[in-house]
Amino acid sequence: MDQVRTFDAIIVGAGQAGPPLASRLAAAGKTVAFVERSLFGGTCVNTGCTPTKAMVASAYAIHMARRAAEYGVVVPDGISIDMKAVIARREAIVAKSRNGAESSLRADPAITVFTGTAQFVSPKTMLVGDDLLEAEHIFLNVGARALVPNLTGVHDVPYLTNSSLLKLHYVPSHLVIVGGSYIGIEFGQMYRRFGAEVTIIERADRLVSHEDPDVSAAVLDVLQREGVNVRLNAECITLARHEQGVSAGITCPEGDEPTSIGSHVLLAVGRTPNTDDLGLDKAGISTDSRGHISVDDQLCTSVPGVYALGDCNGKGGFTHTAYNDFEIVAGNLLENDQRRVSDRIPCYAMYCDPPLARIGLTEQQVRQSGRPALIATRPMSRVNRAVEKGESLGFMKVLVDAESHHILGASLFGVGCDEAIHCLLDVMYAKAPFTVISRAVHIHPTVSELIPTLLQSLKPLA
Repeated sequence: MDQVRTFDAIIVGAGQAGPPLASRLAAAGKTVAFVERSLFGGTCVNTGCTPTKAMVASAYAIHMARRAAEYGVVVPDGISIDMKAVIARREAIVAKSRNGAESSLRADPAITVFTGTAQFVSPKTMLVGDDLLEAEHIFLNVGARALVPNLTGVHDVPYLTNSSLLKLHYVPSHLVIVGGSYIGIEFGQMYRRFGAEVTIIERADRLVSHEDPDVSAAVLDVLQREGVNVRLNAECITLARHEQGVSAGITCPEGDEPTSIGSHVLLAVGRTPNTDDLGLDKAGISTDSRGHISVDDQLCTSVPGVYALGDCNGKGGFTHTAYNDFEIVAGNLLENDQRRVSDRIPCYAMYCDPPLARIGLTEQQVRQSGRPALIATRPMSRVNRAVEKGESLGFMKVLVDAESHHILGASLFGVGCDEAIHCLLDVMYAKAPFTVISRAVHIHPTVSELIPTLLQSLKPLA
């Protein structure tokens, strides 16, 4: 082992927070040791947003090709998917992002890149291979991985996760998915469009159960229209090998088949942080019961000078929240800008088709709060742009505080809603009343044009 190498900062993990923080620190005249043990870009670039949304685009293309006759378009018979081409396109997009992230770090003379697993030796010292690194500030951006649930037989079958499923270069004949939330639904619809038979098994009594019941029902309707088999109330799930691949035995409502048999099984039941091999105990860094690193409102851990950003801190779990973690830390340390985690408004999207976009509180949460509120809903079948595009499934819903007139939250499930919802989100950040946008003139024909109309129809929440 060489003698200790001293830097102003050590950053562990090349996800969405680490690289921009390294560049910002370097620009401020700091020396940075940057550690990555695998692929630059983190989950988003390598096994998350970038590859899956590229594949969602391919799935959308074949879905629309099959619907061509509805638009008066004649296409030859025998529409099919070329998975090798799908994957080649996906990998080209991923490689560009990954290589860009790595090359920019290596090109900066103030940043020294180390390859390997970083482990704490003391609160200010980390070991990476044979290199002993020391810094006053250490930033952990180590991300998360798929959670493998403790199901009976889970280790007896060749299960897939979101990462390993991407390594398949063919379409499974029957994909059984355990978990009816974002990952399960996105992959389920995607592979159904690619031509697989798909069964989604969910323990709860509805899909995406932390959303409002009307949202869950609308998502279920979309999936069932496309032939996805959904099994709810699956309280006990057991996995076993089968001559056709994998069998999933479930305790289910009376009258339902007790077993789903598929060629492949995907586990899509959540994520677990990559914190178990950092040697956190040697630094005295606290974690919660799920392994997330405990942080305060400015992302400081229990050890002064050590920060946790991104999925490993349990404060968001999205690419945009990880990037915002970088902005919070950089603002506080370099710009005297007292930014906080609690300043941000919950916002995310599920990229099924149509997409589900969510901000702020759900209707259920507003009702539970007991505050006086207003609500407005509008089916996408009454949005001209959606009708013209032939994609009018879903609805929009917004909730407003009856006294302050501030927007409390919204659920928009429909074509273009992942973009349209930012009209509402920006007004929430401005802490402005809903009338600011309800009186705005939007471009016709767009999905966003109906946001003011939606707000003009607010009524008391009964």
